Amino acid sequence: MAGHVVVTSPPKADAGVAAALAEYGSATVHEAMGRIGYAGHRIRPIQQGAAISGTAVTVSCAPGDNLMVHAAIEQAGEGDVIVVVPRSDSAFGFIGELMATQMQTRGVRGYVTSGGVRDTTELRRMGFPVWSKFVSSEGTVKDTPGSVNVPVVLEGVVVHPGDVVVADDDGVTIVPRGIAAETLAATKARAEKEAGTRKRYAAGEISMDVNDLRPVLERLGVEYVEHEAP
Repeated sequence: MAGHVVVTSPPKADAGVAAALAEYGSATVHEAMGRIGYAGHRIRPIQQGAAISGTAVTVSCAPGDNLMVHAAIEQAGEGDVIVVVPRSDSAFGFIGELMATQMQTRGVRGYVTSGGVRDTTELRRMGFPVWSKFVSSEGTVKDTPGSVNVPVVLEGVVVHPGDVVVADDDGVTIVPRGIAAETLAATKARAEKEAGTRKRYAAGEISMDVNDLRPVLERLGVEYVEHEAP
């Protein structure tokens, strides 16, 4: 796809599947997919306690320019998460309270960016969840083209429009649209297994035995020795 484009009505993961993944969180989904899709520790929540999932509306934009974020808001709707990736590191406040008000009104569940945001107090007050690489008071211009609903790379993770974005206090995990349903099934199975393990720990068992780690220590040459008093 050449040039700068706004792609309208791209295919999306099933809305019910996308919404259901929020219950399990970014870490469990990441593990259930085989430890892929996590966008890294630099993308952090500006709030605590928010847990969302939804379908990605992606934005590729110039550093310090939020023109294409405005265009993305027009394309976004109920159940979406806007994912903004500047073409190079850009510690500017690409959105604040006013743009978030538009998103929230349109049913957008949250905003994820490897750029920056501002008005964080107001964003927390209005309950609009954001995950970002930077927080900055410095604003942007609106005069450079980019694209909406094209593949972007969020801190090393490829995000296609319509992929599922799972975000909470632990960070952001991206689930490819084509494996969303099987990922939900795998995540449910992992959560059930963890519930059983939790009961065993609560009953007094320890992970050394539950996970059969003693043979691992032995294979690695770790020895148990009695402490010798001086």
